[in-house]
Amino acid sequence: MTGNRNIHIGSGNYNERIEGDYIQGNYYAASKQQNLAEAASEIQKLLEQLDQSYSTDTTLGKMQVAAETIKTIESNPMIAERITSALKAGSIQALAQLLNHPAASFVIGALEDWQKTKGSEI
Repeated sequence: MTGNRNIHIGSGNYNERIEGDYIQGNYYAASKQQNLAEAASEIQKLLEQLDQSYSTDTTLGKMQVAAETIKTIESNPMIAERITSALKAGSIQALAQLLNHPAASFVIGALEDWQKTKGSEI
């Protein structure tokens, strides 16, 4: 068999023979990353505000912070839309990497559930 054989799959391409100056990579639009960073910043600020009302030294406190975070997001359509857009543009794991808070893993778990719930409503 001669020539190049390219197989196009859902998540990318498979090239059987690569010759010359062929470069392949994953490219993300800067605006998508910016949306994700802005959403993370907004959640981070919210977490810092909730620190004043809840202790994050215990599992219960972290769960309360996560619940209040989701409650605040749901009660503010602008914030909810920004976070929904950011999650569609990026991923929940990328968002998790941008958060720096003791309750971050609880909030990420709550956001995953919130995202699934919102997805089923659409």
